[in-house]
Amino acid sequence: MVNAVLESALDLEALNQTLNGMDAAEFVAWGADTFGDSLVMSTSFGIQSAVMLHLVTQVVPNIPIIWVDTGYLPVETYRFADELTQRLKLNLKVYQSPISPARMEALYGRLWDQNNVEAFNRYDQIRKVEPMQRALKELEAKAWLAGLRAHQTSHRQSLGRIAQQNHLYKLHPILTWHSRDVYQYLTRHDLPYHPFFEQGYVTVGDWHSSRPLTDADENERDTRFKGLKQECGLHLPQTQGEADSLNSSSL
Repeated sequence: MVNAVLESALDLEALNQTLNGMDAAEFVAWGADTFGDSLVMSTSFGIQSAVMLHLVTQVVPNIPIIWVDTGYLPVETYRFADELTQRLKLNLKVYQSPISPARMEALYGRLWDQNNVEAFNRYDQIRKVEPMQRALKELEAKAWLAGLRAHQTSHRQSLGRIAQQNHLYKLHPILTWHSRDVYQYLTRHDLPYHPFFEQGYVTVGDWHSSRPLTDADENERDTRFKGLKQECGLHLPQTQGEADSLNSSSL
């Protein structure tokens, strides 16, 4: 079916009606059958990343797994990544910005300390979005598995189980999962949360832009980016046409 996918666009509305009835593992298997070697996945080695890493590699053991290393991750994240890579025998593809952290700070300052969305967006474009786009291009990806969940941000609530972003198909096996589903999966397979989970973190990214959840937080994403924004840019539309389409479907 891969050639058919490359030759013509999929009917996402119809597909979502069909795919919504599949469990997560069946959905991953459908993605593998449909897109073959052009299917990749991404990971942040965040709080609950072991779920997707285990779920997907049980179905597609050697799938390319893209990890964008910003150079500003906590020590614990690097150790967690090494632990899961060894345990699950991950086919890990690590990508980084061609601009080193030191060079970026010399040119633009400490962008995360400037307390405005524009600075954060520049940071994310340099350290995250550009490396991810390069990874997808070099790996010749046509479809991308991501562990997004609908309750996490307003943007993610608007997504279907299969969507499009930057001319790629995005597949979301655990889109409708809640925290209890995650906990049960991790427990059933004896998988770990990120070490920061025990410190009250519900999401973790770079050390300078992540903090534990507090009673004052209305949303778990308030603990990222100093509450100034919800998304880092990796999972947002990259063209105006995609943005317009997304906005129209959300009305």
